[in-house]
Amino acid sequence: MSGPEFNLKCTECPRLAEFLAEVRETHPDYHGRPVAPFGDRKAKLLVVGLAPGYHGANATGRPFTGDHAGILLYETLYECGFSTAPVSVSADDGLQLKNCRITNAVKCLPPQNKPIGSEINTCNAYLKAELEGLAEGSVIFALGTIAHNAVIKALGLRQKDYRFGHASEHPLPEDILPGGVLLDSYHCSRYNTQTRRLTADMFQQVFKRARQLVS
Repeated sequence: MSGPEFNLKCTECPRLAEFLAEVRETHPDYHGRPVAPFGDRKAKLLVVGLAPGYHGANATGRPFTGDHAGILLYETLYECGFSTAPVSVSADDGLQLKNCRITNAVKCLPPQNKPIGSEINTCNAYLKAELEGLAEGSVIFALGTIAHNAVIKALGLRQKDYRFGHASEHPLPEDILPGGVLLDSYHCSRYNTQTRRLTADMFQQVFKRARQLVS
């Protein structure tokens, strides 16, 4: 293993640490710290998002819980058999993931929801450790280009050999993750869903493919 998969007390990125300190002052009831991955560590499907949302995971402490992006994600996970409920309300609402785990390329809330390159690179060590623990035949589901690129970097692969594209399917080298596949999807953000760049049907089709691969 390259190191720990998560550190609740991490302050390695000065800009993010300072921003979270401000968030804890203005919203003392918010989680306001790095957000841990959610789901079974032995799951065969790992969904990788970008970063916690201000009033979503940053508030609740659970990835994609409480924000707009999580509406479509959890509904789709439920419809494809990866979740016990279609709506994620809070970290203690009883919802459980089935053979699925959700994490983020960047574990801390970034200002304007936009992490900078150095922050993505610093947090990549946590993602690398998490990917190293995946079982053979696992599927990594990248939500958006930044998550896709973070996965490729964490796996030690060349970006030019694995281009992001919605519904793209990338078999991974046997010496890195035997039988493993990287699936891509546009991020389920408010912008993408409201502009119809990503529809519910488009999203569900990629998750249905993930279901086929892990079954």
